[in-house]
Amino acid sequence: MRFENVLTDINGFGRFQIMIIAFNFLGRFTLPCHFMLNNFIAAVPDHHCDVGSLDDEVVFMNLSQEQKVIVSIPIQEDGSLSSCQMFAEPQYHLLFNSSNFTNVPTTECNDGWVYDNTTFKSSITSEWNLVCHRRGKNKVTTTIFFIGVMLGAVCFGSLSDRFGRRIMLLVSYVSALLFAVTTAFSTTYEMFAVLRFLTGFCITGIVIISTVLSVEWVDIKHRKMVGMLDSLSWTFGSAVFAAIAYFVTEWRSLIVVVSSPLILSIITWRWMPDSARWLIANGKLERAQMYLKKCAEMNHREEFNHTLKTETLSTIVVTEKKDRTYSYFDLIRTPNMRKLALRTGLLWSVYPMNYILMSTGYPKIEINIDYVIISMPRLFIATTFYGISFNIAGFGLNIYLTQFIYASIELPAKVSVYFLLDKIGRRCTEVGALLLAALCLGINIVMPKDMSVARTVVAVVGKGFSSASFATIVLYSSELYPTVVRQNGLGFNSFMARFGVAMAPLILLLDEVWKELPQVVLFSTAVLGGLVARTLPETRNRCLPETIEDIEERR
Repeated sequence: MRFENVLTDINGFGRFQIMIIAFNFLGRFTLPCHFMLNNFIAAVPDHHCDVGSLDDEVVFMNLSQEQKVIVSIPIQEDGSLSSCQMFAEPQYHLLFNSSNFTNVPTTECNDGWVYDNTTFKSSITSEWNLVCHRRGKNKVTTTIFFIGVMLGAVCFGSLSDRFGRRIMLLVSYVSALLFAVTTAFSTTYEMFAVLRFLTGFCITGIVIISTVLSVEWVDIKHRKMVGMLDSLSWTFGSAVFAAIAYFVTEWRSLIVVVSSPLILSIITWRWMPDSARWLIANGKLERAQMYLKKCAEMNHREEFNHTLKTETLSTIVVTEKKDRTYSYFDLIRTPNMRKLALRTGLLWSVYPMNYILMSTGYPKIEINIDYVIISMPRLFIATTFYGISFNIAGFGLNIYLTQFIYASIELPAKVSVYFLLDKIGRRCTEVGALLLAALCLGINIVMPKDMSVARTVVAVVGKGFSSASFATIVLYSSELYPTVVRQNGLGFNSFMARFGVAMAPLILLLDEVWKELPQVVLFSTAVLGGLVARTLPETRNRCLPETIEDIEERR
């Protein structure tokens, strides 16, 4: 007997499943906000040296603020004020000839900086002066957060396979909210960095557990809908985050606001069921029976309650060893599981790489390495998507509108995937999306740089294909791994995705060897990702595997 037979009797997509999906959608809303938070809280506003210490000079005191800047701050070649240098002594002659400052001695900013607060009332940059010789601390905050995400994926993946989906989801909700809100009250940069690490560590549990919990409760027919709704929660959160950041321009308040939905998630958790599949696989038949009966009652299928006997449920999962604990070692212990883990791990890491390179197709848009570890939905796929920060002058739009546009671009791609998953299958959709993303990368390698409009169109289309590949692989991976190690598998894949993100900035540095080398490398990874995806088994219209034995017996 299969679990899918039980779902057919009690309705595998009724009010009970819709409740689970809605609760998970709410919980996932805060994820893209935190993943892209550094684009706003660590933004670097225009700044120049604070010249207030020179006010003790009589002549200087009588100048207007504009005149004080003219005689104190050098002008750069592009006409902007120097951000990190000031004249050693006021140059009063510049009031009459502002271009005559050749060979004038300069010094570093000794008394801090003055920031332009037009766009952001405050940021961690202005709070702790993370500019000039301290700009490295600004850059590393994003890396610290994603190291937390990477390690948290491994931890929560293992714990939720050992102790259950439901309890670990609550742990992730509470701990992520606690550390995120505490971050807003940081008094030092060091305190902020540690708390961002812990926030990333805890929040990643929501990413991997909510997806698996939704997939394990729905029937075969509606798994693709669950996968797309989970993916669209990211798109929705990214788009709404642009509006939130527009109205909340103080960094401490912004952290609290984007974390507050977790309060509702904690409240609604009391109605969240555990995975009946996991409970049955781990011999907890009475609890599984309780949740299945709740499902039948909520879906108005009470007449099937008499079939939900523990004796019947015990026949669903047949495994050689009862009551055993599964770990990451089980992903490599047997031949077929080892191949599956290797292939999906490589795929998840490719995504962020290709996504980053898509940005080079936009005219005058410059990739900011500060945020290359930031932005959605692994080694091949993750390297294609994550961590992009643009010089908004390239689009002529402000940072908020740009954020909204990039979130909106994903919508048509993900809607298309919804219809393709059943038409051509998961494998073909994934292979096609990766190869078409590679094609867009290849086109922009050979396309002349002066064809800015065409390069923009190709880059936008490529980003769409990259988003489609990510939306597919999350659902696909959930269906490939067996119930007993599904969270371990997703935890490993998520770890590989963050590893791919970490590799992206290093690949971009290859332009010092040859200008087009980063694009060639990422084009190659996308092609390789498509070839690897081609070797995975199809899961369309198939029951979810329950045990490792199901994987090893697959032909």
